[in-house]
This record gives sequence, C-alpha cells and structure tokens, in this order.
Amino acid sequence: MSTIYSVKKGLDIKLLGEAEKAIVDLDAKRFAIKPPDFIGCFPKMLIKDGEMVKAGTPLFFDKYRENIIYTSPVSGKFVELKRGAKRKILELIIESDGKFESLDFGSTDPGSLDKKTATEKLLKSGVWPLLRQRPYSVIANPDDMPKSIFVSAFSSAPLAPDFDFVIKGNEKALQAGLDVLTKLTSGKVHLNTHQKLNNPESFKNFKNVQVNTFSGAHPSGNVSVHISRIDPINKGDVVWYTDIQGAITIGKLFLTGQYDSSRVVALTGSEVLKPRYYRAHMGACITNMVVDNVSDSKNRFISGDVLTGTKIESDGFLDFYDSQITVIPEGDYYEFFGWAKPGFGKWSFSKTYPAWLTPNKKYRLDTNLHGGLRAFVLTGLYEKVFPFDIYPMQLMKAILVEDIDLMENLGIYEIDAEDFALCEVIDPSKINMQEIVRNGLELMRKEMS
Repeated sequence: MSTIYSVKKGLDIKLLGEAEKAIVDLDAKRFAIKPPDFIGCFPKMLIKDGEMVKAGTPLFFDKYRENIIYTSPVSGKFVELKRGAKRKILELIIESDGKFESLDFGSTDPGSLDKKTATEKLLKSGVWPLLRQRPYSVIANPDDMPKSIFVSAFSSAPLAPDFDFVIKGNEKALQAGLDVLTKLTSGKVHLNTHQKLNNPESFKNFKNVQVNTFSGAHPSGNVSVHISRIDPINKGDVVWYTDIQGAITIGKLFLTGQYDSSRVVALTGSEVLKPRYYRAHMGACITNMVVDNVSDSKNRFISGDVLTGTKIESDGFLDFYDSQITVIPEGDYYEFFGWAKPGFGKWSFSKTYPAWLTPNKKYRLDTNLHGGLRAFVLTGLYEKVFPFDIYPMQLMKAILVEDIDLMENLGIYEIDAEDFALCEVIDPSKINMQEIVRNGLELMRKEMS
C-alpha cells in the first residue's frame, strides 16, 4: 500500500488547450540533439557532416566526462551543425531515413545484471543522459552510488500529459526499466504517482519499487518535492531521477538491445486547433504538429510547459527531456491604463481581479508581463506557493550576492530552478527567478567540484 504525501502549498493555473486522448503519428523528417539541454555539458564532436547514422550512433561526448556519450535518436544522415555565439554548439540535426534502425547493444535479462554491466550498456548506447542527479540537475555521475532513484509517473504542470494514457502498451518495458534502476542504487527506487492525476490500478502491479502517492496542486509533481518528502538531500548526498518515459526507454534497451527513442508527446495550448498526442521520437521537429493546426495570431511555441519550457520556433525541435509542446499567444503589446480596468476575464493569483470568483474557469493566457522590472521587496507571497521548509526570498538574495555558506544553510541543495516557477509567475517584481537559481546552482557545482 502506497503512502500518501499531501502538498498543501502550491497553485494550479488552469489553461485552455488540454490534449485530447487520441494518438497520431508525427512522421517527422528531421531530428535534433541539443547540447544546451544537458546542463554542464561541453560537447566534443565524434561525427562529420554527411555521415550516415543509426539510433545509438555516437554524435559527441562531454569534454569533462568522456565516458558520457550522446547518440543519435534515429537513423539517417547527419546534415547540419548549428552554432550560436562564440561558436557554441546549439543543435546537431539529423535527417531521418524513416527506417528507425538501431545499433545492436544486445538484449539482457534485467534480473541478471549488476551495476557495472547495466551502467556500461546505458553509457555505450547513449541512454545514460536520461538519468539526472540532485543536487544540480546534471547528468548522473556513473561512478556514484545514489542513495535512491526517483521515477515520476505524473506532472502537475499546466496542461501536462496524462502519463497513464502515455504508458499504455509499455508496461513490460516499464517494469524492465524499473528492474534496471534497482541495480544502480543501494537504496530504493521510488515510483511516484498522484492521487487524482493517476489511476492507482495502473501502478499497483509493478514490482521492486516503492510506490508513493502525492496529493495537492502544482508543484506536487516536481522531483524536488518528492525528494524532500521521502528521502531528503543533505550535503554530500546524491539522488538520481528520471521520468516514466525515460524508464520505458531504459527497459526497451535491455529487452531488445535497441535504442528506441520513441515517446508520446502532447500538443497543448489555447492556440492549438486540435490539441492531441503524437507518437514521435526524442528531438523531433514539431512542424508537422503545428502546420495548419494553430491560430493565425502571433504565437509562442514552447518545448515543455508554460512555466519551465523553452521557447522554440514553429519549425524547431523537441527538447531531450520534454513530452509536451505548448502554444500560447505572444504578449508583445501594451495595454493602455490596464491597471485601472476591472480585469474581467483576466487571471490573477491575488484578488486584484475577480478571477477568484470563478476558480474552475480556464484561461487563454499570453506571455505579457504586465509591467517592468521593479524593486525586489519582501511580500510574503512566495511562501504561499512554495512547499519547502526554505525561505525563498532569503535564498534568492544569498544567490545574488554569491554567499556560498548562506546558500548552503538556506537549502540550495534541495531545490532546482523549476521549483521557483510559480514564485516567478506571482512575483510583483517581474524578476527572472529561475535564471537566478540556475546560476546559483552552477556556482555551487563549480565550487564543490
């Protein structure tokens, strides 16, 4: 019987555009691996323009961790290397041949594995980057022994995919993936579900894991919340994590010996004409999702959810860890005397607008900040949506002044940038809090390494 953990602080932002539970094939022609998706990775190329690849063919490795290899998600031809400022590698683009062939890494019974054997196969195939660690949210260090591993079976973010629906037909691969993960830790593998967002029947038969159930609003789906409630991190501790589609990919690797990067992706948002699910692969181009399927207004295309996702173009690529594309209106306008209007139809966390009278209404929200940068003052708002025993304002200020000791004392090891997304939404100061937290975590990582 699973334990229920109640998350009493948080906020659900109800948006229009939830995906209909119907899956169609995306049939994307181009795919990309984006090194910026991997925090702290300095890519060194292993492939040249025009080379043919299969799923699992090495593309690049990390300059500072040469055993961590990043491989092609599909078969085809490597056609383009996109660079940004200072020649930073942004994207490696592969043109698919439509065959989705993979290198053969050999099938293995997960029950017969030890940590060394499992780690070697995951590293060689390029599936290892699906495993990340806390603190810092970087790719897990293969030499570490984590005290536990967390697998998220739900997301509480706005318009998040229904993972009960996503995993249908992949139960065997998921069990195999969970079995593999048990070989990588000296502690428990935690499979985390939600009281309302998951069907308990979907997970009761999985073995060798501890099933934990959460309740409450967003960010009840954030892995930081799960870790803080179940197996808190102290200085020197390491915990690994992945999502449920990552565990399925791991399981398929050991059952079939193939790197199968397929995943189900939800196309969501108020500007989508037919929000639904697509059968795709990691790094897929989203063009076939959105062409003739979005409104004619100026739109923001986001890989991920509206709180933590990355802005991409309409012909951009799905980020490595994402299972969702969101399309909302671009908020590039000024509203004359907007502050003086009654605000009917507008969403607000406070009672400035009458939105609180209709708590179940869904909104068409855009990207407008409704104001500029202001003084960073103590308001007490953040604590209403921040479900950690941490002082968020004080931690933010410690990061800004780069006080290492104070950052440690205030609990920076327990959190990640995504945990401040709601604080950022309701912040009257309009400060980019997630960027500040990410910079603070990078400072800690470099100081501690």
